[in-house]
Amino acid sequence: MFLPLGPSAVGISVLTVLLALFARQAGATHDDLGLGRAEMRAGLLYGTAAFGIAAAIENVVLFLVAVSVIPATSGFLNDTRAHISGGRLLFELAVSITLLTAIPEEFAFRGVLLWSALELTRQRRWRAILITSALFGLWHIAPTLHTMSGNPGYGGLTGSVGGQVLVVLINIGVTFTGGLVFGWLRVWSESLIAPVMAHAAVDGLALTVAWFTVHHGSLLSAR
Repeated sequence: MFLPLGPSAVGISVLTVLLALFARQAGATHDDLGLGRAEMRAGLLYGTAAFGIAAAIENVVLFLVAVSVIPATSGFLNDTRAHISGGRLLFELAVSITLLTAIPEEFAFRGVLLWSALELTRQRRWRAILITSALFGLWHIAPTLHTMSGNPGYGGLTGSVGGQVLVVLINIGVTFTGGLVFGWLRVWSESLIAPVMAHAAVDGLALTVAWFTVHHGSLLSAR
């Protein structure tokens, strides 16, 4: 999930450093963490395929913009994080999403934690992926609560404790599913490059769709 510059970015950066130190002390190799040179080619191939699939979903942009002109649903795409300039959007895609979110989160969850889970489960891949995906979902509770305050579309749902819990559970489910996909890419490509590329594509697409809707959704509604 996209984390804006600030405490969240600092937190994941500190966590990444601590996990790197832990992995080093525990004897993890570059290959164990998906950073081996021999696997880079496979990682790029898997990552490119995943990135291409995510990019193909950009065709849904027109549908989402069409939905945005319907008053009952337009709020969900009117994310305050998308009220930025085109230059700022590029900065967010390159720095906030790729450098400060996708790379450190993938190193943490599909690098160190997945390696640890594989060791604990005696190399049972799917069990390790399930464990780290569950942790990945729980990690996004705080960002979800933060997002609620910046998206007016959640207003009707988050007016009560029950509604807030529902939104959090939905987001945990979504990020858990994303963790399964990222974990599968990491294990089968044996490289961290693949999930990093997929993660950056998914988060980047989400912000780009929101930005396009905020700045250009009126073009479709005017027709």
